[in-house]
Amino acid sequence: MEKRDYYEVLGVSKNATDAEIKSAFRKLAKKYHPDVSTEENAAEKFKECQEAYAVLSDPQKRKQYDQFGHAAFSGGNGGAGGFSNFDFGDMSDIFEDLFGGLGGFGGFSNFTSSGSRRSSNGPRKGNDVLYRMTIDFEDAVYGTKKDLKLDVVDICPDCDGKGGFHPETCSACRGSGTITSEQRTMFGSFLSKTTCPHCNGTGTSFEKKCSTCRGTGTIKKNKTITITVPAGVDTENRLRVAGKGEAGANGGKPGDLYVEFTVRDHEFYVREEDDIYIDLPLTITEAVLGCKKDVPTLYGNVTLSIPAGTQSEDKLRLRGKGVENVSTKKKGDMYVIAKVIIPEKVSRDQKKLFEQLEKTTLDNSPEFRRYYKFLNK
Repeated sequence: MEKRDYYEVLGVSKNATDAEIKSAFRKLAKKYHPDVSTEENAAEKFKECQEAYAVLSDPQKRKQYDQFGHAAFSGGNGGAGGFSNFDFGDMSDIFEDLFGGLGGFGGFSNFTSSGSRRSSNGPRKGNDVLYRMTIDFEDAVYGTKKDLKLDVVDICPDCDGKGGFHPETCSACRGSGTITSEQRTMFGSFLSKTTCPHCNGTGTSFEKKCSTCRGTGTIKKNKTITITVPAGVDTENRLRVAGKGEAGANGGKPGDLYVEFTVRDHEFYVREEDDIYIDLPLTITEAVLGCKKDVPTLYGNVTLSIPAGTQSEDKLRLRGKGVENVSTKKKGDMYVIAKVIIPEKVSRDQKKLFEQLEKTTLDNSPEFRRYYKFLNK
């Protein structure tokens, strides 16, 4: 069967850049890889893409191909059309990026550009832990201390995280932490390194395995951690507590604990970032004549002067009476929203006073004039 033009296979022009060729191959590899593809003849198409990319991604081979076509690789090198000596380092990085280094993809996903597996027996940091905490409004404003009960992976106290006693060099991998095996493909042979199953990549085995952690070096443990909730935290803010996550592996550092807050609503206060809002109920006479009212702030009561003629929804500001910013420590403001309350029931004397007031002119405000003008159009 006659081979297709490599540029046609990848869907790029003959003037395509290296980046365009790599991008095209990435898309096709993801589309046709036989382990994930449902396309018809995916395996053949995938091999065809591999072959095209192996040539066009190499400047020297691409130059030969541009000059002689497929004939440049048809003679005397053995394997599938002379491809047995190609370097698949760059291609392995592509597969690791595409498939997340999960293995099972033609043996490429676990290799670095030099063809060797990344070391698995070095120290590895432990996993981070996310804990979601709901706190009261006041605790968020003023700050507090909280005890958290967490189930986390911790170092085994009996074997000190080693997994056993009387360590010795693993006989299976001879201390390297990896097992090397040869894999043969249509492009030739290459070496594959996998984590040693006998020592889990540590390079060390033990005369006696720890019965407490069953050789893993870690145990599931319930721990109580006291944290300081800083003043000013808000919903969705996160607090990082270094080193309080899960235990590391092979002597690695522990992960971190992240506490994500949800703040409960308050009965009277409404918070918007660092500002606080509160509704202040006023009688009709207080709004018309003006008055002085005691207002509860986050830092104690203050007396606020309400000007005569205050309208419902008017906003009065108290500077610096809001929440302290968790980063800058600067306090926001407090806004008092006037709410003129109409009485649902009035006494006989109050009713007479309102009837007398009705005989006076009270509808001379701009709002009334604007309404009457529209009404009489």
